[in-house]
Amino acid sequence: MHINRYEKIFSKIISISYFITVLFISQYFGVIQFNLKSSETKGEIPKQFEETKAALQEQMEKPMIALTFDDGPNAQFTPKLLEGLKQRNVHATFFLIGENIEQNSNRNLVKQMYEEGHLIGNHTYRHLEITKLSDEEAYEEIKSTNDLIESIIGKAPEYMRPPFGSWQRNLEKKLMIIPVLWTVDPLDWTTENVDEIVNKVVTETKENDIILLHDCYNSSVIAALRIVDLLQAEGYQFVTVDKLLLN
Repeated sequence: MHINRYEKIFSKIISISYFITVLFISQYFGVIQFNLKSSETKGEIPKQFEETKAALQEQMEKPMIALTFDDGPNAQFTPKLLEGLKQRNVHATFFLIGENIEQNSNRNLVKQMYEEGHLIGNHTYRHLEITKLSDEEAYEEIKSTNDLIESIIGKAPEYMRPPFGSWQRNLEKKLMIIPVLWTVDPLDWTTENVDEIVNKVVTETKENDIILLHDCYNSSVIAALRIVDLLQAEGYQFVTVDKLLLN
């Protein structure tokens, strides 16, 4: 995956965040242990503390992967996907096309994505290969989509997926946005064969992988939910790409 020239800055932030997280967890578990000891002297054993600690430890040990969707929102298929992800308590990352957001129904879908905990990213306004555009045109493709998303959820995206994986590095001079590629691509847009999509993803995915799918095809939505079920059964946890990149 491609990370821009702010990598050094982000790495420092990551180190500090990691230290704070470890410190917090250590203190939290310490409080739990203290409460357990105090309760034991009184003949009480607060099982909820033990269960919370065990659940946190188990979650931290699960290998992480990210499920991402390009080319939405799609009024026909995205709602079905969101409902399925909600039922499975899974958060995904959606890289949205600006012109697809313009319809009122799709604007509502963007709001729903954000409110349900999904990460929203930029996929340009017209799904153009930005390396074939002038700097000004490429900038506008990203900026206009950022503005649209911000008008709906109150914040501009921090991540984007360049169409066709082509990124103009000189755009980093103008845009504080991180390009995100992928590691597992079943080419779901080329087939309606759900079994083929599922098999390719499930057999190729490993820890820290980023899976590329599209929420504008019914076959892809059906496959995505089957993929979630199968990989969760194998012990994977699904996270948004920001958490995976900071891992």
